Amino acid sequence: MKLSRYLLVGAVFAGSLCWVPTAAAAPGWPVDLATPGAGSTNVSTGPVRLGSAANRAASVESALRTGMAVYPHTLATPANTFAAVVESTVPAGAELAVDVRGRTAGGWTEWTEIRPDAPGVLPTSAKDVEVRAMFSAPDGVASPTLTSLTVTPSAGTRAAAQPGLSYKVYATREGLVGGTTANGHKIVARDHFVALPSRRGLSGKNTGDYSVRVCAENGRCEWAPTWDVGPWNTRDDYWNAPGTRQEWTDLPQGKPASQAAYQDGYNGGKDQFGRKVANPAGIDLADGTFWDGLKLTTNSWVTVTYQWGGSDPAGYVRTAGEPLNARTQPTSASPIVGMAANYAQVRVECKVAGEEIAGTQGTTNLWYRLAAGKFVSAAYVSGGGAAAAC
Repeated sequence: MKLSRYLLVGAVFAGSLCWVPTAAAAPGWPVDLATPGAGSTNVSTGPVRLGSAANRAASVESALRTGMAVYPHTLATPANTFAAVVESTVPAGAELAVDVRGRTAGGWTEWTEIRPDAPGVLPTSAKDVEVRAMFSAPDGVASPTLTSLTVTPSAGTRAAAQPGLSYKVYATREGLVGGTTANGHKIVARDHFVALPSRRGLSGKNTGDYSVRVCAENGRCEWAPTWDVGPWNTRDDYWNAPGTRQEWTDLPQGKPASQAAYQDGYNGGKDQFGRKVANPAGIDLADGTFWDGLKLTTNSWVTVTYQWGGSDPAGYVRTAGEPLNARTQPTSASPIVGMAANYAQVRVECKVAGEEIAGTQGTTNLWYRLAAGKFVSAAYVSGGGAAAAC
């Protein structure tokens, strides 16, 4: 299906949808599609399409090829509302979506779709923005192609900001060691990351802009970046309010569509791909997060807090690769009660003096409290220093 010069005031650009073409393109900046920036993975240019890497979404048992092209831009004037004109070809069964986000003092906003029927609206105005084109296609289906993208910023009514929300959801173990996630990360043994069923919370490879705190009923927690899309669905940002949720807007906030399908027969008991939902999972945990961070032995209900919506100062874990231990007190001899994965974003409740530690961020006696009874050394955390004293 050929789509040319459509005004997208945003959603998924799929072959099964059509839009009314505009007479002329809206003014804006023409995105240089030949030079995707940091965070891009598994795309080729001229026009932009899926590359040949093994990126897969965990939700569909490695059958959905994925890729993304990210384009940074600095605006002359801060804006929070974004429309787009797109020229593309999207085969039936494939998807092409355009998202936008803005950098704030507390970090990046969540990725927000620029839809055909509504602009992408951020919760705050920003000068530094990024536009992301997301490509996906099942095996056997040709890639979508993007030949032109023009984005028009403006100032409008801001979207409601989401606080640091927490929800109890069912967690499954992802496994898939040796596979490649939706963001291009190759999964290793005892890995530390999570998968959420929406690209809106997907971090780029080796980044943690979108991270979660996952806490088990045994009291252990892990802070981990979101590096994959799954389980079950790929358009279920269930942590968002119904008015801004990508799909299934009749479900209550915090309830994954997979949970509703499994427990209540919602959507005929099926996921977005028509598969019978076999468990209510709303998050997938990599093996290291599952076994080592949380000490789980079987799929379990956990409490998930979405770190990018928090109001406490943000820090980012920086180690040589291994996760950072969270302890009951600010000393290395105190019991370990969880982990913070490398690259993960953490929200610092407060800081306190403790044992002096030498780490990637220098030598310091400062420790950060990330939750009640859970401290990490500031020697391995970039940022977070603006937190108040405990």
